[in-house]
Amino acid sequence: MHIVNKSEWDNWLSHQKNYHILQTSHWGSVKENFGWQSFRIINAEVGAQILFRKLPLGLKIAYIPKGPIGHPTMSFWAQVDELCRTQKAVFLKIEPDLWESEKFNILEEDPHRFLPAATIQPRQTIVVNLAGEEDVWLNRMKQKTRYNTKLAEKKEVCIQESGDIETFFRIMVSTGNRDNFGIHSKEYYTEVYNQFKSTGKILLLLAYYQDQPLAGLIAFHQGYRAWYFYGASNEIERNRMPTYLLQLGAMRWAVLNGCTQYDLWGIPDENEEILEKEFLKRTDGLWGVYRFKRGFGGEIKRYHTAYDRVYNKAIYKFYQLYSSRRAVL
Repeated sequence: MHIVNKSEWDNWLSHQKNYHILQTSHWGSVKENFGWQSFRIINAEVGAQILFRKLPLGLKIAYIPKGPIGHPTMSFWAQVDELCRTQKAVFLKIEPDLWESEKFNILEEDPHRFLPAATIQPRQTIVVNLAGEEDVWLNRMKQKTRYNTKLAEKKEVCIQESGDIETFFRIMVSTGNRDNFGIHSKEYYTEVYNQFKSTGKILLLLAYYQDQPLAGLIAFHQGYRAWYFYGASNEIERNRMPTYLLQLGAMRWAVLNGCTQYDLWGIPDENEEILEKEFLKRTDGLWGVYRFKRGFGGEIKRYHTAYDRVYNKAIYKFYQLYSSRRAVL
């Protein structure tokens, strides 16, 4: 079993063409500070960062977010199984970094060991194509979105890169209270920012009007992709449309860092016909953000299903029945 340390993992990643930000050692370090353990396995051209979280009775759950990297083999899964059993994992949840239309190759060799399961991260999203000149992808945006972006500039909203987690968190609390959704602790956002700031792969962007903070977002980039993970806005001065200008700023940052895709990270998991029929009526769950995100001219895309690889069938069934799933991003 070839378990590597963070430095060895980072070196291996530096030779990979494409991988998700959730497979970086920095993300593993974030999770280690909030109840998880992280391990990294390399088997020739295949690797994965695996997170473990404790359950009662000395048991654990295991999770590969947006991995493995490369084309997994039977030999690789044998090493993963050995680690999971050593750690007393009840099951391993695997969320491949694939779209629904793409093939998870290992299923042809070992299908009975991979049980289709619910994802932890959002299953469906909108991806904005940033290839080409800015005017090209701006013109794909809905007219109202372009208007609101220009309106924010006209109304003297300014945006700037920042490290001010305190201000971002205050805005996030306001958003959570207004829209009735859970948020992470200030310590969590601080840890995320501190882990990634030296890499240059994180953006904390704040919008102001006359030195008064109105909104903020946190985005990441890796390879040709960027992701918008966290966003927040105050009640005050919302008519100045700061969130639209923030997204434009984040997209420009993504382009400067060589990205051609900007993932808005999470919309309701419904087909497009239902989305377009219902978005004006519903505000529950991710419906509240869909109306905003749909305006940026992206393509609705659905991620591949997750799979559970089970090591203790009896306790797994109990866990499925009595545990409530919640996002761990």
